[in-house]
Amino acid sequence: MTDTQQDTEEATEEAGEEAKSSDSEKESELWELPDSSDFDFIDHYGSEVEINHEEQLDDNEISSAINFGVIGIGGGGGKIAKSFLELGVNKTLLVNTTPKDQPKGVPDKHLIIVPGADGVAKDATLGKKVFKDNGAVVEDALRTRLGKVDWLFVFAGGGGGTGSSCVALAPVFERYLKSVQAEGTLVFCVTSPTSQEMLNQTIKENSDNLMEEVKDYPHIVLDNEKQGKLLRGKVGMLSLFPVANQTFAKLLLQILNLASQSSPMQAYDSKDLERSLRSPQRAFIGSTIIANPNDSNLGATIFQNCLNRSPCPAPKGKPKTGSILLVVTPEMADDPEISKHLDAAISYVGGRSETLFSGIYIKEKLPGLVAIVMMNGLD
Repeated sequence: MTDTQQDTEEATEEAGEEAKSSDSEKESELWELPDSSDFDFIDHYGSEVEINHEEQLDDNEISSAINFGVIGIGGGGGKIAKSFLELGVNKTLLVNTTPKDQPKGVPDKHLIIVPGADGVAKDATLGKKVFKDNGAVVEDALRTRLGKVDWLFVFAGGGGGTGSSCVALAPVFERYLKSVQAEGTLVFCVTSPTSQEMLNQTIKENSDNLMEEVKDYPHIVLDNEKQGKLLRGKVGMLSLFPVANQTFAKLLLQILNLASQSSPMQAYDSKDLERSLRSPQRAFIGSTIIANPNDSNLGATIFQNCLNRSPCPAPKGKPKTGSILLVVTPEMADDPEISKHLDAAISYVGGRSETLFSGIYIKEKLPGLVAIVMMNGLD
């Protein structure tokens, strides 16, 4: 290469660098931040407004070891959910396909009317289609009204068309829980019709299909036939199921409440509760009051009373987890003989489950020893 050629190439490179530098400067000028006055038109429309979630429901008023919401689906499920709302569970929503079947006295902010049908006339196939086609309506309401909860208790009646279609909304509930990074899961609570209602073939088929669809989820079955027998003679027919609904709501809320409390003796904590509730398949809950806890067969007495006085069908098989919660007076806790019987009662229930959780709490002025037994993961 001659000196002349080399000089020419160097001159060309320099010219290229100058061109690149010039282009870069122009590009920099294009991306230079504009004067603030360029956006002053935004302020002309008004000052900044803080956006609040006006539709979000108030926090629950009751004490609980877990952050949860209640969903009632259909007429029967809505009536049970209303009982929780009346007890201070503000994170409650009632879902239905018609406004005509909603319980009276429930504020509109707790209601979700799914479009697509004015009721489904006990046609669960239609109910499932309506829910699948309009799942976004329910999902949007969960986000805007519930905010973030970790657990959803979904109540439904196993006989009608809307309630028996509830599992069609399971993907919606699961997406919601995942989107809010919930630490819990979905628990179905479904009722089984009375023997008289089961004589109707459509009701029986709806109920049977629902029981099959929820069997692998954590779920509780409330036996309406059994509840009717337990309350018959204590309340009139008009009050039968409202009392049954509120009684069960108080029972479940008592478990959630006790798991949030400390105990000088033995605590049933939130992790015990969560592990129990997560167990797939059926759960059983029963309670009793023992007037005379100084009983050598206290364990068997508690267990049998809880079985007989429960709104749930009797357990079958060995549960994955068992929980026994005992509430005693200070006098009972100080009595060595009763303390020995309490230990035996815990062992008795523990021998009927793969894993046992227990708690003993002290309260004044009880009518007797209060016992609650819960079994989860039943076949």
